[in-house]
Amino acid sequence: MSDRDLSAAVSSEAAGGSQGRPKLRRCIPAGLTVEPVLFLSMFAMALQGPLVTQYIWDRVSADLGFNGTKQQGCGHLNGTTDPLQQEVETLTSHWSLYINLGGFVVGIFSVMLLGPWSDSVGRRPVLILPGFGLALQAAIYLVVMYQKLHVGYFLLGRIISGISGDFNMILAGCFAYIADVSNRQSRTFRVAILEACLGIAGMVASIIGGQWREAQGYINPFWLVFAVNLVTALYVYLCVGESVKEKKPSRLFTPRHYQSVFRLFTVAGENKRRGKLCLYLLAFLLVVTVHMGAKDLFVIYELSSPLCWHSDLIGYGSAAEHLTYLSSLAGLRLFQLCLADSWVAEMGFLSNIAGLVVISLAATTPMMFTGYGLRFFAMATTPIIRSKLSKLVDEGDQGALFSSVACVEGLSYLLATGIFNSLYPATLHFMKGFPFLLGGLLLLIPAGIIGIIEVCDQKPMYSQFSEIS
Repeated sequence: MSDRDLSAAVSSEAAGGSQGRPKLRRCIPAGLTVEPVLFLSMFAMALQGPLVTQYIWDRVSADLGFNGTKQQGCGHLNGTTDPLQQEVETLTSHWSLYINLGGFVVGIFSVMLLGPWSDSVGRRPVLILPGFGLALQAAIYLVVMYQKLHVGYFLLGRIISGISGDFNMILAGCFAYIADVSNRQSRTFRVAILEACLGIAGMVASIIGGQWREAQGYINPFWLVFAVNLVTALYVYLCVGESVKEKKPSRLFTPRHYQSVFRLFTVAGENKRRGKLCLYLLAFLLVVTVHMGAKDLFVIYELSSPLCWHSDLIGYGSAAEHLTYLSSLAGLRLFQLCLADSWVAEMGFLSNIAGLVVISLAATTPMMFTGYGLRFFAMATTPIIRSKLSKLVDEGDQGALFSSVACVEGLSYLLATGIFNSLYPATLHFMKGFPFLLGGLLLLIPAGIIGIIEVCDQKPMYSQFSEIS
């Protein structure tokens, strides 16, 4: 039986938006598209991320003979820090930098190739390939843990995952898919739903990961990571219909794909499209750099004195961090009733900055969770920027656009790991939370960019109430 025989109509929203919308296979409920793909992939990533950092910490501590701060009056601010603990923190952050750096550099070139290719051959191939790559990465991590190999072998897994597109390609493919099946009016909220899937998956995985590691160690959770990535690839193959309406054969290894991304930012368009694309991408670069840079340091910050959290508290903290996706989705839906998207984004910046400032000064568990709480609306900015970018390009260039966005995300990860993981050990002697304070200050730049574009735009997209008035 052919795919057409198996497919069903998308949702009433997508069907109403335009004729000829893509059809989805019947194993997906009405209105559901690639949300399960992003949920499963993010679940695996969120389960894996903190555990990798803790594993590196434990291995480095064992190699250096460091028994931890729990027996050394942890939590008392006496103005001194164990030099051995500082060495463990430094080596852990540096190895995190090396491992992430290798994967992200390789992934940038893969995503720029696969994204434009998907505009011709469809989104499904570029969603299946990264799933297998991430599963292979988890398998290599398991070998390292079983054989107690040096943590540097994690880099091999990251490079292999980067060749297949890594998690960034899944992000690019899913967001391009939503751009294919949604109309301009609903796109911001549909993108926000995708990002909320990131939050829900991350929250569940963080709670499970902390408790599971405390009870059974590292290996069993990584078997689940391996299985979930395989299930994700299988789910796309069996259940996800194609969203590209007119597929055509296209070679994968050709410079034309890179050229299509380059043309987006060199060919002038109407309404100052080229300038807006560059400015929005710069804002996106800074937002994701701060977000990922701070996120990478949260676990190290919480493991060391004066907080000295155990795995269960680290899991709850990571869950609180991912809960911002859900609270941001609810707030976005509410504030869109009376504010333009740009001003909703400004509120997100304010929430994020306030939370990072408090976290930079956190010396107790309640204060750390207060910082997490203040960031309740922090994730409203990225779906708005993605939606604005999507509306600036033609329907046939969505894959090229979101591959460039994914490359910017890869560059953001590169900058985040390079700047924040290097800055953290360098500032331990005078202010442990300085990287978080710096992140809050950096967010003032994208906040200014979005505000200026909105003010200077001759045809701002006001909300319904503004149009009525």
